Amino acid sequence: MPREFKRSERVAGTLRRELAQLIQKEVKDPEVGFIGLSDVEVSRDISHAKIYVTVFEADKAVASIKALNKAAGYLRMRLGQEMRIRSVPQLHFEHDASVETGLQMDSLIEAAVASDQHGAEAVENEEKE
Repeated sequence: MPREFKRSERVAGTLRRELAQLIQKEVKDPEVGFIGLSDVEVSRDISHAKIYVTVFEADKAVASIKALNKAAGYLRMRLGQEMRIRSVPQLHFEHDASVETGLQMDSLIEAAVASDQHGAEAVENEEKE
């Protein structure tokens, strides 16, 4: 019977849980703002992991990612202590802009709907006259 999940997917899920706790409890760098881990992708050979981070304070995005990449060695060491895994992957933090993109799309949709309603009102006023 085949396995339901690949090993890299199981490692990614565990990494995400453990990293969320470690970042919250142990990273004391003030540059790291209010963040959330969006996704973790682990390579097939489990040597590298891309951690996609959503930064909820847009002005701190670059500084937060830079600070997390600087703390990657410490986080990797702590993951080695917490996880039962032979080798911990190298951590690469990347900014996930999906929240900002979603907010921009929402504002564009609202503007389009508002302009359509304004255009419909203008047509109704012309028909009454």
